[in-house]
Amino acid sequence: MDETDNKLLSLLRQDARLSIADLAHKLAVSRGTVTNRITKLEDAGVIVGYTVRVRPDVQRTDIKAWMSIAVEGNQTRLVIASLLGEPNVATLHDTNGRWDLLAELRAEDLQSLSKTLERIRLIKGISNTETSIHLETYRLS
Repeated sequence: MDETDNKLLSLLRQDARLSIADLAHKLAVSRGTVTNRITKLEDAGVIVGYTVRVRPDVQRTDIKAWMSIAVEGNQTRLVIASLLGEPNVATLHDTNGRWDLLAELRAEDLQSLSKTLERIRLIKGISNTETSIHLETYRLS
């Protein structure tokens, strides 16, 4: 990745709905260059998707929680693949220290969260978990 790719990613992070023409204008390159670079970044797995950010107070998922996960031996890749298939895992982070992974969970209610926790705890390779429910958010980036 070069400086143009980094600037392109920065612009897309700010507004993924920018048109190819707007991106080309802001980057001072041709529309074909932008299209080719986006395709290259998608094919390389740098860009893995596009999303919509919603204000927290209007989101449908009322329950948010952090789940710290300990993984047995060298099962991390298999556990990550399983967790990425879990619809209530909003984000997944590799970390250091006592826990191997940190998952942000979102659920519509406590019953849904309970079912999600049960499914995750049954994933082969997970040795231990600890979950904390978000009570209040004071600042978002």
